[in-house]
Amino acid sequence: MISSPIVYLLTLALVATFFSLLEKRTSLKVFDYVPAVVMIYASSMVLASLGAFDYNEEVNKIYSLTKTNLLPAMLFLMLLQVDLRSFVKLGKSLLTSYVLALFSLGLGFILVAYLFAFDKEMASAFGALAGSWTGGTANMIAVGSALEVQQEAFGYALIVDSINYTFWVMFLLFLVPFAKFFNQFTQSEHTTRYQSDIGCACTVGAKKYWLLIALSLLVSYLAQTLACEFSFINKTTTIVLIATLMGVIGSYTKLRELNGSSEIANTMLFIIVALIGSKAVFDSFSNIGVYIFAGFSILLIHAFIMFLGAKFFKLDLFSVAVASLSNIGGVASAPILAAAYNKSLVSVGVLMAIMGYLIGTFAGLFIGNILIGIAR
Repeated sequence: MISSPIVYLLTLALVATFFSLLEKRTSLKVFDYVPAVVMIYASSMVLASLGAFDYNEEVNKIYSLTKTNLLPAMLFLMLLQVDLRSFVKLGKSLLTSYVLALFSLGLGFILVAYLFAFDKEMASAFGALAGSWTGGTANMIAVGSALEVQQEAFGYALIVDSINYTFWVMFLLFLVPFAKFFNQFTQSEHTTRYQSDIGCACTVGAKKYWLLIALSLLVSYLAQTLACEFSFINKTTTIVLIATLMGVIGSYTKLRELNGSSEIANTMLFIIVALIGSKAVFDSFSNIGVYIFAGFSILLIHAFIMFLGAKFFKLDLFSVAVASLSNIGGVASAPILAAAYNKSLVSVGVLMAIMGYLIGTFAGLFIGNILIGIAR
């Protein structure tokens, strides 16, 4: 049993490193269906369930300190990639589709919460899931921390995210050959001005890792210090919102040109996921079926509203599909779907998905608080 806080943290870091490298350095098909972040969570959860960790005072303290300090730092670095100016340059069809996707997903979460009579635990878990399906895994963790989601419920939400997302990606890719018929049905006028030269430019040149790490930890310190002076809803929510604001402000400065922010943010994300998994001890998976069915119900409502919206606003299938997957799938999958239509449109998928880093936290907190409010 691991009782040393340093060995505990080192073990989780090794787990995160192993699956991260395995995904990047190999061509294993399993990662097409189960991303590394899920494997990291599952592995640390299995270790916890087997009693590998002794949760003494020192281990609990380093868990709390690491998670608290890395969360705002990660959010800040993620948001440095956001480019609001390029986003507003997207065509009318893409912007309309993006707003429609957000609205339909939010409504889907609320209707399903009411129909399934969510209790407080399930409501908070799906609030975290809303952060992922309007942003990404980083937003899911931020919203889950702010809503104080129980570790086991968070694990259920992560499993739903992985399973339902996989089926949704396959479904949207299946629809690609039918774009012509869909566009004829919706009477799309094909007037969308797709911007193929937009996206994050921070991908080439020397990486500024140490500078970015120092800067992100400074932002984390400032966010926590300010949150101690005043709090909105609760301290964690305030920290998340302050870090988000600092990230958005930073994206308008020269900081956005510092290469390496994405890599560091992903590293922090994997460590945080491993930490959360290490506190999740599953006694059974008896409730997972309900979670997965509720997740599919949300996607059905989302699909129905997107279909009606496409007909009403005369939207083309590319705009509707990429807007949907940029929310539900994020940066990992939206560019792939965009490339299935035209390789020159990859940057459109990237930009729309990156916007989720900003919108996902606010949307997740908004939806999550509504779900908790109507929970029984």
